[in-house]
Amino acid sequence: MRAIVAAFAVLTVAACTVPTPPRSAGVSAQPTGPATLPAPTGAHPVGTTALYLKDVSRPDPWDPNVEARELKVTLWYPTKQRDGERAPYMTPKESELTLKGARIAGVPYDTLSKTGTNAIEDAKPSGRKLPLVVLSPGFTKPMSMLTSLAEDLASRGYVVAGIDHTYESYATTFPDGRVAECLACDSDRDPGFGTGVVQGRAADVSFVLDQLTTKWDGSDLIDRARIAMVGQSIGGASAVAVMVKDSRVRAGINMDGTTYARIPRSGFSRPFMFMGAPRHIPGGRDHSWERDWKLLTGWKRWLVLSGAEHQSFTDGPLMAGALGITPSYGVLPAARSTELTRTYVAAFLDQHLKARRQPLLDKPSSRHPEVKFCPETCGQS
Repeated sequence: MRAIVAAFAVLTVAACTVPTPPRSAGVSAQPTGPATLPAPTGAHPVGTTALYLKDVSRPDPWDPNVEARELKVTLWYPTKQRDGERAPYMTPKESELTLKGARIAGVPYDTLSKTGTNAIEDAKPSGRKLPLVVLSPGFTKPMSMLTSLAEDLASRGYVVAGIDHTYESYATTFPDGRVAECLACDSDRDPGFGTGVVQGRAADVSFVLDQLTTKWDGSDLIDRARIAMVGQSIGGASAVAVMVKDSRVRAGINMDGTTYARIPRSGFSRPFMFMGAPRHIPGGRDHSWERDWKLLTGWKRWLVLSGAEHQSFTDGPLMAGALGITPSYGVLPAARSTELTRTYVAAFLDQHLKARRQPLLDKPSSRHPEVKFCPETCGQS
């Protein structure tokens, strides 16, 4: 799994890390063939569709020649439809640019586009007054890298809106065929880069919330009083930035992201959960959670998963076989990291958006011994 982290280079502290050279240690000789995402665990079949939105009130923060901010939003939602075409994971061109950007060689460049998904493309939505979850991916990553989590939440009765933050990932495709590549990657070592990214993403999220209830045919399904945000890496850091500025977002989760937006000294009372790898234990390499923990005055949890890596909260580990990557000893297996991520994210959202108390969030569980509650049990093996 450490090879996956090296291959899928990510923004972790203040800059985009330099990827390991292609097919380095930890890479096996033979890829296993296309990956298939695990089936969702909820009761509902899942549909998906894409929206393309344009915010004419502000220029694009990365391209000075673009006068309006364009965004792709992928929606996952419950449906009654069980048959139909499964949605593509990404296009062949997006797969190519993602693998080239991460310096992964030795497999066909369209490999990721062949990943099997579970959601039915453009299926008719069903339900009423459903809570909404906004998803934001890590730096350089397309929204598709959180598809497994999105499909699972939709199967449990949520509408999920995943945002591709244009020019911040290796590839975003628009309806006219344009492919926006990662312009932000040229700026990732600039002073204040992380702070600027989360501020821009906060603006993206607020705009999407403004538009979603009118631009999508299924918008009447959404309960506007029950909105949460979940993100990975800088997407998780952006959840803090969004909630500080937009009161519509009632609860949030930061999955393994260094935080940049500052919480007011008066504190922050809406429910929030940190969930990350061991670098986030108190006294670990990342001190931002310790700083912010003291300012969270409402319901809060700080979970650390033993054996987790930065990409354990994404689809990255599920792609290991398809990319010919052998997980390292002692790292959470892909199926287990996916199960834990789905389980604890859903428990948090069920408790705070559906008012269903979740004892799982009250204390460590013998069924999930990898999950440590900080600061109490972080250092226990």
